[in-house]
Amino acid sequence: MKRWTRRPEGSNWGDFGDDDQIGRLNLITAERRLAAVAEVREGIAFPLSIPLDFPKGEYAAGPRKPPQLSSTPLGHNQQVLPGFPDVVCDDYAVLYLQYSTQWDSFAHSGSLFDLDGTGEPVVCYYNGFRADVDILGDPSGSVPPHADALGIETIAQTSVQGRGVMVDLARAVGHDRVEVGYEQLVEIMEQQDVTVEPGDILCLHTGLTKIMLEAGENLTQELMATSCAVLDSRDDRLLQWITDSGVSAIAADNHAVESFSLDPGQASGNVLPLHAHCLFKQGIPLGELWYLNDLNQWLREHGRTRFLLTAPPLRLPGAVGSPVSGVATV
Repeated sequence: MKRWTRRPEGSNWGDFGDDDQIGRLNLITAERRLAAVAEVREGIAFPLSIPLDFPKGEYAAGPRKPPQLSSTPLGHNQQVLPGFPDVVCDDYAVLYLQYSTQWDSFAHSGSLFDLDGTGEPVVCYYNGFRADVDILGDPSGSVPPHADALGIETIAQTSVQGRGVMVDLARAVGHDRVEVGYEQLVEIMEQQDVTVEPGDILCLHTGLTKIMLEAGENLTQELMATSCAVLDSRDDRLLQWITDSGVSAIAADNHAVESFSLDPGQASGNVLPLHAHCLFKQGIPLGELWYLNDLNQWLREHGRTRFLLTAPPLRLPGAVGSPVSGVATV
């Protein structure tokens, strides 16, 4: 069922079907997975997540909080079952699903847009799914939040397994805050002999999660805001390159992949133009706060940029994001 009469300029709504909920992940076909498997030559695996209780320091005082671990009624005190030698430990956790290494679902970032051509914009999401119809919840809390469409489970069901391609931004620009636009990104990729093909998962190494881990409790918001590269999402040529490249997803080891601005008068007016372009218009999942340091170092030492990437989120129905413990195999 088509939910719109107009689609945003630069979007691919409907190209994968009127009811599509996985966007450019459709490009990870069986053929592309076989190409990814062919990148495995050594059988070495690299974990791509930071501990779920990181970042620490001032970041933990923000709106998202680290996990809270508690015991269920079954206990976590090495309880011995009466009359038996068995010992039971059993936990539950309160998780902010996008606190640490994560995937954003398409229900995470929507926009005001005139879907019906009436001149009245409505809150909507990728492929025209609508607030209060498909993505539920309100600020008052009277309606429990739930994404009846575009929830993170739709991404999980694809397995998110394909070929990862690494771009080492830290090697090119260091650890200062640099906004990397189209021309610089293309130049870096040429220097590092990086080729991206349709269906590939683009991974951007900036070095930020390594800095977070080293800072520990001493991590400050200033350090987060002034360290390591981000994509210049105000560069329209960069957004067009993302469209033309055919990448199926983008994952970075920084906080939001892109630069952050609260000035609505700039460019498209979006606070996060890359989020709007990828999650809202193109159906490209975004991964944030991944740990890419060890993998990137190995790839650099061995003159490689490609690997098998397996990174499904939690299959949690109705959630708009999820922790992810991705694995790269080389």
